[in-house]
Amino acid sequence: MEGIEALMKHIYLFNVVGLALGLIFGAVAYLAGLAMPQGLVAILIIIAIYKLCGINHIDGLADFGDGVIAHGSVEKKIAAMKDVYMGTGAAVFMAVMLLAMYSAISGMTSALLPLAMIAAEVSAKQSMITFAAFSTSLQKGLGQMMIERSTGKDFAIGIVIAALICAGALGTLGLAVLAISQVAALYMILVSKRNFGGSNGDGIGATNEVCRAVALSAALALGGYLPWMLW
Repeated sequence: MEGIEALMKHIYLFNVVGLALGLIFGAVAYLAGLAMPQGLVAILIIIAIYKLCGINHIDGLADFGDGVIAHGSVEKKIAAMKDVYMGTGAAVFMAVMLLAMYSAISGMTSALLPLAMIAAEVSAKQSMITFAAFSTSLQKGLGQMMIERSTGKDFAIGIVIAALICAGALGTLGLAVLAISQVAALYMILVSKRNFGGSNGDGIGATNEVCRAVALSAALALGGYLPWMLW
């Protein structure tokens, strides 16, 4: 309520927002699972995510994809990323990410899925903090403000909050999901630096989308191997 400047001083609280969103999506998963097959549950959850969160982050993924696949100099890649029209890179990046989310959600058991939604959403929000804290700002805008104001301290506080929430939701599996998503966030930094020479708001949004899908995929892949039921 105090404005964007106050928010940037407490960026680690993104994970609290992630917890609130995860609880909502987890509730949707649980209630829908009582009456629907998992394939339909997955579609309903994806709709709920973009209905509640909007499309800013997936729009960032689309712009990021156009820039990454563009040929030529860094300047041409940045120009492609800023272009208002959606190109092939945007379509492919969004399609792969949505398919990954659908596959991961529909493949999980009804018992695991609600808790996995909590861990995945918190991991995605922590991934944005990680991306911002270790990136170099590329251009002016909200992304620049977040990148320039995010510090190692914000990352440290955020990762502790995220670890407590993920461990509370999924135990050892939750910590593994968080760790894998943070590796993905660091990789997104490398991709952004290699292609654009730095990072911006599109990269932050893209990281949220990619790392949510990575977290859900990790929960599915490791759910049969790592303990996650705490009771």
